[in-house]
Amino acid sequence: MNREEYKDSVFYVCTLIEYIARKTKNHRQDVVKHFTTSDILHQLEAAPMNHCLSLEQVSDEVIEDYHITEGTFDTVKECRYQVPSETAIGRVYQALVLSLYADNYAQGILDVFASFISDEISDFNSNVYYSNPDYLKYSFQEGYMLA
Repeated sequence: MNREEYKDSVFYVCTLIEYIARKTKNHRQDVVKHFTTSDILHQLEAAPMNHCLSLEQVSDEVIEDYHITEGTFDTVKECRYQVPSETAIGRVYQALVLSLYADNYAQGILDVFASFISDEISDFNSNVYYSNPDYLKYSFQEGYMLA
C-alpha cells in the first residue's frame, strides 16, 4: 500500500474504533486494549476491502472476534449538543496519527487511542473536537490535558 492508501486506511480504522466504542459504550482506550499492533496492521490492510461493507457489519465482526464487551461510557447520551459523527471524529484521529507517525500507523493508532487525549476528544460537551489539529498534536506530545 502506498502512503495515500494508508492515509485512507488510517481514517477507516480510526472511524471503526470510534464506531465500536460508541456501540459498546466503551472508552476508546478500552477498545484498543483488545488489539496488538499486528491486529491494527491487519485492519489497516483490510480497510480497502472493508470500505465496501457497512461499519455496522465490520464492527460486529470485530466486536465478536476480539471479545469486546459492553461498557458504561456513553458519550452520545451524555452530550448536551449535536454529536459529531463517527466519521468526523475519525478524521480528527486520522489527522493526529498522520501528523505524529511517519510510517508506523498501526502503532500510532494504538498510542493515540490509548492516551489521555482520546477521552478529551470523546467529550462532546467540550470544544476539544473543534481544536486546531496542531494544538491537538502538540498537546499529545507534551501530555497536556486540554479541557
